[in-house]
Amino acid sequence: MPTGPMPDHASILGEVKAVRRAGLVRLRELDLPSLSRAASSPALAHGPGATPVERLLRAAVARLDAGTLRDAAAYGLGLAQGTRDWPAADRRRRAAEVYGVSVERFRKHHEPLVLGQVAEQVAAVAAERAGAPAAAPARTTHRELRAGRHRLTLHVHSVDLLRDVDVVVSPANVWFALPAPYKSSVPASLRQAGAVRGPTGELVEDRVHDELRAWAARHGAAGRAVRPATVAVTGAGALAAQGVRRLYHAAVAVPRAGTNDYDVLPADVTRAVTRVFALLGEESARFDPPLRSLCLPLLGAGRGGLPAEVSAAAVWAAVEAELARGAAWDLHLVVLDAADADVLARLVEGGGA
Repeated sequence: MPTGPMPDHASILGEVKAVRRAGLVRLRELDLPSLSRAASSPALAHGPGATPVERLLRAAVARLDAGTLRDAAAYGLGLAQGTRDWPAADRRRRAAEVYGVSVERFRKHHEPLVLGQVAEQVAAVAAERAGAPAAAPARTTHRELRAGRHRLTLHVHSVDLLRDVDVVVSPANVWFALPAPYKSSVPASLRQAGAVRGPTGELVEDRVHDELRAWAARHGAAGRAVRPATVAVTGAGALAAQGVRRLYHAAVAVPRAGTNDYDVLPADVTRAVTRVFALLGEESARFDPPLRSLCLPLLGAGRGGLPAEVSAAAVWAAVEAELARGAAWDLHLVVLDAADADVLARLVEGGGA
């Protein structure tokens, strides 16, 4: 068995992807120097799994958060009961069903995150069992930030992977026109994840889209733009199965006439987040149990064109003011990019209340 320094995240991830393609039944045929080195600890010499590499993968997957993440990893790698000899396409299809998305969307969007998490846990398991410090991961998906006496959770993954957060805020344009669900954006991901689908993936109800249109009709905003910083409230659709109970759609993007671009003012972002907290305060006690947790993305930093630093400062201005008033909400922030996560971390921990 190879020995030496713990392999880096990139090499582990590449070999985890190779295992996903080949499956466990062909594990001995693969050239896996990084996984073999990571599995070289005597602690992995015995246990469930035919080889030390398989035992390492099983231990890594077992450490993932219970639920969709762990289940998708187990199906994708053939670790779930009865899937060991399944073809790669069937394993991917079953993993996509765990998230309730199409195979193509899973392949492009969810699978890289899932396999990346497996690679991080492989490195951690190997380091622990070898008694060595783990190599620094390329990406950490959950970080605790401290702003004075307050603690916030920073998620570095797609917004539709959130679990057990009462309210998720979604950026919107002033027409409350949602992007197509196959687009790559926060509102598109939430629309896709909130849709109800049949056994073969067919769309049954486009719940987030339909509820947002109903909200606009009730408030006299159907077919017209609202004022920037308006916040519309809808249910979470199928995201309720992940513990998400409400979506707050914050209108911050103003379409630029004659183009596909938007204008976003940082002041509107701050006002929208302030309105989000006001709505949360109004709605909380109406629910049993009360709404307590809230997750915010970087509003206006995608198609809106705001630099991440500007959006983060605008969002944080409202959050900091809420914390200064003594708010006891369980606050979360979500970004997809590790660099954006660093921007937020520096802002929150460098100048938090």
